[in-house]
Amino acid sequence: MIEPKPAIQPGPAQGKPKKRRFGGTEPQIRSALKFYKVMAYLTGGMLLLLCAELVARYGFGQYLFAGGTNAVTGQPFGLGFGDAEPPGVIGGANISVGVLIVHGWMYVVYLISNFRLWTLMRWPFLKLILLALGGVVPFLSFIVEKKFHAEVEAELAAHPQAAQRY
Repeated sequence: MIEPKPAIQPGPAQGKPKKRRFGGTEPQIRSALKFYKVMAYLTGGMLLLLCAELVARYGFGQYLFAGGTNAVTGQPFGLGFGDAEPPGVIGGANISVGVLIVHGWMYVVYLISNFRLWTLMRWPFLKLILLALGGVVPFLSFIVEKKFHAEVEAELAAHPQAAQRY
């Protein structure tokens, strides 16, 4: 039977510093970091698209449609903006609603990537909140991703042996 060893080895008080206690191995952390990075950029991009869609809807009263029939002229409608009220396009796909749905589900996957990275790095709860805000505040996901990516790389470089668990 393998005897478990504590993650933080006791050492002399004035001697070497304590090891950083990670929740996984270095490959696991790097995998979680890559997943988080991809989801941060995808969710941030969809959030910007969502903001543009909301400006078009509430600022100009327009939805983005694909296909259908123009309600005023009766001509086929390709791709473009149509009136929201009264409906400017009959039938067709409302791309504006699609953007809302896709961003919502991408945000759920983004939260999963946040939680995975947060648990492997064993950060305080406040960092999880900051990571989660990246998906709802425009441009914040790009800023937070850059900051936390650099922080993870620095911690892994500063404690190369701390992530060895097996």
